[in-house]
Amino acid sequence: MDTIIGIGLDALAYGMLLFIISIGLSVMMGLMRVINLAHGAFAMVGGYIASYAIRQLGLPYVVAVPTAVAATVVVALPLEFLLFRRIYGGAEPLKQVLMTIGIAFAVIGIVNAVFGPTIKPIPLPGPLHGIVDIASHTMAVHRLVLIVAGLVIAAGLWLAVEKSNFGVRLRAAVDNPDMAAALGIRTDRLYLVTFGIAVALAAFGGIAGAELMPIEPTYALRYMVTFLVVVSVGGAGSTTGALVASLIIGLVDTAGRYLFPSYGMFFTYAAVILIVELAPNGLARRSA
Repeated sequence: MDTIIGIGLDALAYGMLLFIISIGLSVMMGLMRVINLAHGAFAMVGGYIASYAIRQLGLPYVVAVPTAVAATVVVALPLEFLLFRRIYGGAEPLKQVLMTIGIAFAVIGIVNAVFGPTIKPIPLPGPLHGIVDIASHTMAVHRLVLIVAGLVIAAGLWLAVEKSNFGVRLRAAVDNPDMAAALGIRTDRLYLVTFGIAVALAAFGGIAGAELMPIEPTYALRYMVTFLVVVSVGGAGSTTGALVASLIIGLVDTAGRYLFPSYGMFFTYAAVILIVELAPNGLARRSA
C-alpha cells in the first residue's frame, strides 16, 4: 500500500508539471493552429535565467522566479512579432515545423553559449525543502506546491478560455480572423497576449519542475516529444484534456519507472498508442 501511495503522489506531481508546461503548447496548437516545436526552448530559457539569478546574482527564490518568467516573455515576444505571426491560422505544417524547430536549435545554441553547456540547478528556499505527511507517506513540500500550482493554473485557464470575454474573442479571432477584425477585435493583440501567456507558463514550469526535469543543454529537444504527446492525447486546445492526459501519462510513466525500471518509456508509449487508437482526436478535443 505504501508503494501505491508513493507512486500516486509522485505521479500526481509529475503529471501536474507536464500540464503546466504543455498547456501553453496545447493552446498554441488548438486555438492558434501553430505547431510550436520551440515551446520546450522557452521552458529551458526560464530555467537557465532563474538558475543564474539565484546562484550568480543572489536573488531570493520568490524574486528570481517571476523575474525569470518575465525575462523569458520579454525575450520571446519579438519572435512572435517577427516570426510566429506569419504562421498563425493554419499555415503549411512543414513550414511551421521547420521554423519552430529552427528557433529551438537557435535558442539552444545561444543559451549554451551564454550560460555554458552544463546542468543548471535551481536551489530551493528553506520552506520548500521540508516534507509533509500524506496518508502515512512523506512528500516533499515543493512537489505539493507544484500540484497546487497546477490546479490553480488549470482552473484559471479554463475560466479564461471558456467563460470569459477574452476567450470568446480569441476563439473568434482564430476561427474567422477577417470577420473578427471587421467587428473591431484586435486580433494581433489577442495573439500577442496568448503567446505571452503560453511562454510564461512554459518558463514557470521549467523553473518549478527543475527537480523532476533538470535544466540541461538538450532540455528543449529531450522533453519536446513528451509535451507533444500530452497535447496529442488530451486534444489540442482543451484545458481539461491536457490535464487528464498529463495525469494519465504521469501515472503510467511513474509506475513504469518504479515497478519496471529496465523498460524505460515502453509503458508510456504503449499507453499513448492505445489512447490515440481509441480517441484519435484526443480525449477532449476542442470543437472548431
